[in-house]
Amino acid sequence: MTTIQSRRKLIVIVLLCMAVGGALLRQFAAQGSMLRDIGTLLMLLWLPIVGNIIGWLIARMRRPPAPEPQTFGGPETFHAHARVDLTLRAASVPSEDVPVAVGEHRCALVVGNDGFSARWFVRPGETVRRGKSHPVQIEFLAPALALPRFQRDAAFRMLVGGAFIGDGQVRELPGLLEPAGQA
Repeated sequence: MTTIQSRRKLIVIVLLCMAVGGALLRQFAAQGSMLRDIGTLLMLLWLPIVGNIIGWLIARMRRPPAPEPQTFGGPETFHAHARVDLTLRAASVPSEDVPVAVGEHRCALVVGNDGFSARWFVRPGETVRRGKSHPVQIEFLAPALALPRFQRDAAFRMLVGGAFIGDGQVRELPGLLEPAGQA
């Protein structure tokens, strides 16, 4: 439970206790006395919470279920959407200056202020080193959104985690690429 949820729960409990206390005060106070009026006010403090609960239930019933997150398929489903020249930034520590591991690499490619989820592969026998430009095939998670921004010769930055780790430039577009399995 988050901090906000626990605070809301505490507020509901406190207001419910105040309403019950107001009902008891109203029950035992004399007719027309100020204590009876205070008991009535304490009971009324519960009404906004009831309204919020009803509003939450209505919104919950109307809200469509969250869509399944879009994900990449396995390595065998890779379909190159662009061929780019990618230059990974040099390592700040000499011990980290090793070739990039073989396999799938996921990132966000950023053009201007727009970022697009993408993946690329380093195949067995291929060597990708930091600080040097390498031709790489890129697959976008949402190519219909990304490709209008990734025109030929468009420059971009590669974001992994919270850091920009590389720069690149688009060289070829989808109509020019063969499926990755034939490369």
